Amino acid sequence: QVQLVESGGGLAQPGGSLRLSCAAPGFSLDNYDIGWFRQAPGKEREGVLCISRGDGDTYYADSVKGRFTISRDNAKNTVTLHMNSLKPEDTATYYCAADHGRPLGIQAMCIRLLGDYWGQGTQVTVSS
Repeated sequence: QVQLVESGGGLAQPGGSLRLSCAAPGFSLDNYDIGWFRQAPGKEREGVLCISRGDGDTYYADSVKGRFTISRDNAKNTVTLHMNSLKPEDTATYYCAADHGRPLGIQAMCIRLLGDYWGQGTQVTVSS
């Protein structure tokens, strides 16, 4: 069973930056598609950024394009969500998920909230 651990959440000011990391002790994340998802209080979970294994194909939600990026560090076995120009509406619990891969591709992972394994989440609060 793959266990995912998110870290790096916290409080940031509007316009600030945070980095969230997803790790899977004992498992190689480069064998999985990885997605970052978020859920704000009273709202549905949404896919933020997803990256495929292998060719690194990515999908970005419109709300984060130009502000968030995702990267893999295979040596450290982590996937990092780089969040810049943060807005109060980015406040949410952020989850990472790992998926063995689906025929519909990485966009489907983010849009349909697909994942075989999920982390417990880390809180991000953007406020002055």
